Amino acid sequence: MPSLNETFHIAVPTAFNSDESLNAMATIQHVINLQKKGIHSVLISGSTGEQHSLSNHEKKKLLLEIANVDGFKNNFEIIFGISNIRQKKAENLAQFVHKIDNVKAILVGFSPYVIPTQAEAIQYFKSIVALADKPTIIYNNPRRTGFDLSIDSITEISQDPRVVGIKEAGNPKRIKELLQRLPPNKSEFYVYAGGEKNLAENISLGFNRMSSIWGNLYPSEIKNWFNALSAGKFVSLPETVENTMLLGNKGSLLPFLKQEISKKENISLGPCRKPLGN
Repeated sequence: MPSLNETFHIAVPTAFNSDESLNAMATIQHVINLQKKGIHSVLISGSTGEQHSLSNHEKKKLLLEIANVDGFKNNFEIIFGISNIRQKKAENLAQFVHKIDNVKAILVGFSPYVIPTQAEAIQYFKSIVALADKPTIIYNNPRRTGFDLSIDSITEISQDPRVVGIKEAGNPKRIKELLQRLPPNKSEFYVYAGGEKNLAENISLGFNRMSSIWGNLYPSEIKNWFNALSAGKFVSLPETVENTMLLGNKGSLLPFLKQEISKKENISLGPCRKPLGN
């Protein structure tokens, strides 16, 4: 099973038209722009808030556009997010993703609101992984879903060789225990920090990879900052980057981010789906 070479990826927002319909071409154009700026991995349909607003039809349309880009072959790593409130729909998407060679890995999140048991979540996860049959990252985000995958559950599902890491947006302090309890076949396990907040502290706790949001606007700056912190160099971001981040975090982040990307790259990522951007 191929692994993921890139320690840094950018979670890209999905573009929409003015009527909130999917704009797949603008989404892909933004990814191509990031690739031209030296980024070698992105997460699509992942953690920028649109994952659960997109229908399977829309996600498949995005996947078909991804499949048609020759430049995404070879060394460009696309990770695609799979999650749904219904397991059957997530399984259907996993079967479709399996056929898309340009998608190198999947990120599997858990159903929001329904709050499955740990046993139910394990079966949900295992079924998706088996059908997609690609390197898989666990996405644990209890603040967003209402469900927190336990260390016991992570240990069980990580026995599958296709499970290569976790994006942990819950309690970062449990990563040390998790790494100690992983099965012997997991000598290398990727632990992704979700976003820039408390990055230096998270790296000290055992996070060894990054899923960036602000890299959409400042790809080189954020990537270099992460690499420096990972090497034990405690450096600061450029003042212009920090000021923009402070401004964006004062309100609704995603509408601000899409607006700034659109201006910077001269493309239209459009609005967010309401209520975001109200």
